[in-house]
Order: sequence, then structure tokens, then C-alpha cells
Amino acid sequence: MSTQSKTTHTLNDLIAIARDGRDFYQEAAQKVDDAELKTLFVRIAGVKESIIADLGSAVQSVGGEPEDSGTLRGSMQEMYGKIRAALGDKEYGYVAELEESEDRLLHAFEDAIKDEKTPPAARDVVTRLMPEVRSCHDVMRTRKLAMKNSA
Repeated sequence: MSTQSKTTHTLNDLIAIARDGRDFYQEAAQKVDDAELKTLFVRIAGVKESIIADLGSAVQSVGGEPEDSGTLRGSMQEMYGKIRAALGDKEYGYVAELEESEDRLLHAFEDAIKDEKTPPAARDVVTRLMPEVRSCHDVMRTRKLAMKNSA
């Protein structure tokens, strides 16, 4: 696999996972009643949109075509989140599933950085975006733990 196609492949995997998260946050923002959570979900969906755009630009810069869909796993997780929210505490159900979505994206970013086969161009953009990814993850983990402890 050429460096260009490896870069495109690596970044497109991250785009698909980030797209899953963005779509799930947008869906959750429509479904929750809590105004603060709604605002948080919309804000994080915006961060995901920015990450997708940055990764897409990096793919285009090496002559690749950015991924334009999510993953099957992401679709299944979103469906599970809807079911879980419908059956129990809606707000906590969405927060818990969104936090898992954040775990998935964070681990994918960490793996891309650690993998020696990740081309420098891909590693550079992933490393640059990592603080935003980690911040979204930490916000949702903290929110989930606070909700769990107050229940």
C-alpha cells in the first residue's frame, strides 16, 4: 500500500468514526429534554464536524477522496442508545452511549498515533486534533460519572 493510500485509509477510518459520533450527538440533541445536555450535544456535534473537515482536508491534500459515511458499528451503537434511552433514564442512556462513542474515537486516534505504519502526514493531523478528541471524551466521561453518582 502506498504512503498516499495508507494516509487516506487511516484518516478515512477516523472520519467514519467521527461522523458516527457527530450523527449520534445530533440525534441525541433532538431527543433529550434537558436544555443543558441539548446545548452540550450540539456543541460537541460541532466539534466533530470540525474534526471531520480537518481530516477530510488532509485526505484531499494527499490526493484522496474523504469518507462520506459512518460505520455499521456506529449505526448499531446509535440504535442501542435509542433503545436504552427509551427503556430507562433517557438523558443518562444517551450520555452513557455517547461516552462509549467518545472512547471509540479516542482509541482510534491513539492507535493511529502509535502505529509505526501511520504515515507522517496522517500522524501529524491526528496528533494536532488529539486535544479536541480527548477534551470531548473527558467532558462526556465526567458527565456520565456525575449522572451515575447522583442517581
